Amino acid sequence: MAALRSSSRILGSSARAAFRPSAVLSRSMATVSETTEQQPKIKSFQIYRWNPDTPTEKPRLQTYSIDLNKTGPMILDALIKIKNEQDPSLTFRRSCREGICGSCAMNINGQNTLACLCRIPAESSSDVKIYPLPHTYVVKDLVPDLTHFYKQYKSIEPYLQRDTPAEDGKEYRQSKADRKKLDGLYECILCACCSTSCPSYWWNAEEYLGPAILLQSYRWLVDSRDERKEARKAKLENSMSLYRCHTILNCTRTCPKGLNPGKAIAEIKKQMAFGA
Repeated sequence: MAALRSSSRILGSSARAAFRPSAVLSRSMATVSETTEQQPKIKSFQIYRWNPDTPTEKPRLQTYSIDLNKTGPMILDALIKIKNEQDPSLTFRRSCREGICGSCAMNINGQNTLACLCRIPAESSSDVKIYPLPHTYVVKDLVPDLTHFYKQYKSIEPYLQRDTPAEDGKEYRQSKADRKKLDGLYECILCACCSTSCPSYWWNAEEYLGPAILLQSYRWLVDSRDERKEARKAKLENSMSLYRCHTILNCTRTCPKGLNPGKAIAEIKKQMAFGA
């Protein structure tokens, strides 16, 4: 029995000794991991700055650097971090952070998009360059003046218009097929990314409605419940409102919601030419 107890002690001691290297290795790996996580990952952002309170100062790019390990993955996360921790005077619009409100539309590395949907290019060593939407008047920093854009939206009367009452006196029904025609149209959030990427809109913004507004116009032209189709088309029957579109398709390439304003404009032209 004494020999058995002695053997057990020896085996137990050997087993414990056998596991010690693994424990040491595990601890050393944890230490390496912690050290790696603590290594700063610095990214620089060049951001357009202009303050209307100092009109004699020219617009400029101001550089900010942040540690990507301590911020979220999106451009909007970086902007909020810079504003909160480095420069509270930095001005930009944002609201939902979900790609729904369209508030944070801006030009990032040469493309119009939403800051909340645009990932920080962490693997690139180049600085991120951020400007307000192009060819717009600037209120301050990254905030564009969209007054004219919304005025154009109002001009198309973007709401259901009809005289015939609903059959059940409650709601205007439509078939599944008619409802499907609205897919790819109703999702527009009026962020103005498409319109401000369009050269035709840059040159003729006073009269040409632009991709976003024309997509919204088509949304009502194709709605089976609306009874003002001819009146809506009559407003577009001129040389500028619709026909300044030259199918450049910057609008479709830049839309952060994946919509196709170029196709919507083409469909309006077909209706104008052939009727529908």
